[in-house]
Amino acid sequence: MSEVSVDAVTLDLLREARETVRSSPLGVINTPMIPWCQTTLPLSINCNIHIKLENLQRTSFKIRGVANQFARRPRGGHFVTMSAGNYGKSFAYASKHYGSKGKVVMPETAPESRSILIQSFGVEVERVPTSCLMNVVNRCVQEDNMTFLHSYDDLDLIAGHALGMELLEVMPEPDVVVVCCGGGGLLAGVAAAIKLSGCDKTRIYGVEPEGACTMYKSFIEKKPVGMDAKSVASGLAPPFAKLPFELCQRYVEEIVLVSDDEIKSAVSTLYRSGLVVEPSGSAAFAAIVNDKISELEEKNVVCILSGGNIGKDELADFPN
Repeated sequence: MSEVSVDAVTLDLLREARETVRSSPLGVINTPMIPWCQTTLPLSINCNIHIKLENLQRTSFKIRGVANQFARRPRGGHFVTMSAGNYGKSFAYASKHYGSKGKVVMPETAPESRSILIQSFGVEVERVPTSCLMNVVNRCVQEDNMTFLHSYDDLDLIAGHALGMELLEVMPEPDVVVVCCGGGGLLAGVAAAIKLSGCDKTRIYGVEPEGACTMYKSFIEKKPVGMDAKSVASGLAPPFAKLPFELCQRYVEEIVLVSDDEIKSAVSTLYRSGLVVEPSGSAAFAAIVNDKISELEEKNVVCILSGGNIGKDELADFPN
């Protein structure tokens, strides 16, 4: 993969990507952003929080980035990717729509239900140990002449994730924006869109599980690092990535950590309020309700719920 400079992510690039995503035949929706006070969710802080319901997006929030990726690649290609579920689901949906052949390399730890769903779109799935993901992708590229579409470290994907612009239409000057972070593609796209749109004072926080805190560690070491990730939030446990790290380093205030128990509790709390959100998509909410982010009093805050990719079999494992 050729190196892409962080300076390649410009406001013009993000605006162009936004129009591409808006007009995509994949049916990307402008997701609702609702005031927390109009839900039955508990809140102990006196502030104005809006929740961006990306969990309602078709397939997953990743469909935005995928829509931009596929629009910029030849139709009928033969693509391979790696994903724990969310990106793979959107990739498979797009592959079917565009008549492309596709293969998703998944970590063995990902729920079986996600593999079955991805295969239902006619895309091949190969489950391997997490440490082998890139090796298998490279084999597919070299031996089978497939084109690799990265699930988070990709300029087109990050630009497609710039839903920060959509968010600013509802809350033009947020004080704080809280976003889940795995590979960092969503966080990087949201942060770049908000900062490049002129919201210099907005503090943007990424949230990672304690057991899969690659961006947190990368911030400390000032370079992208990897780790053996172990978390209930499988979608937030990918290997390190260069471009998202550099964008986050430039535009993100801080990475905060939540425990698996806090994530599980968040999934259950959201579900009881009628919101189906997977563990990976619940991390930002978990950070807010567990007071992981300081100085929210009387602030305008946006919390992004980023994925609803959870089956009944998984929900049964969460506290009632």
